[in-house]
Amino acid sequence: MTISDIHTKVFCIDDDNINHYISQKYINSLLDSPRIKTFINCEDAIHELINIDDADDLPDYIFLDINMPVMNGWDFLDVFDRLRIDPLGKIKIYILSSSVFAHDIDKSRMYPAVKEFISKPLSQDKLKQVFNIN
Repeated sequence: MTISDIHTKVFCIDDDNINHYISQKYINSLLDSPRIKTFINCEDAIHELINIDDADDLPDYIFLDINMPVMNGWDFLDVFDRLRIDPLGKIKIYILSSSVFAHDIDKSRMYPAVKEFISKPLSQDKLKQVFNIN
């Protein structure tokens, strides 16, 4: 853990509170005082992102479920790109999904901000890789 962990900002976007709980527990166990915000739907996350005035306040990581009602993860990614929410490419998006369909994994590669497609359930070992912790 480093002093920069204190400033690590994470958004978790998932319609399942159990997944939020697990993600928060694992992230808090690996990073020192990260700032974690959870969203049950993509619309609230987009609203939060577009209201951030300073690029330094953007999240460092977004863990995004793709299968959600109303606005799914693909819709989120389309709006994220269209609105140029992160023109400097600071945010690393990780799709976190129970989908095992190859076409979902392939589709995720079409979005430059998406770093990886992670199959649920999220594990501490996988988060260590994401946060580059040995």
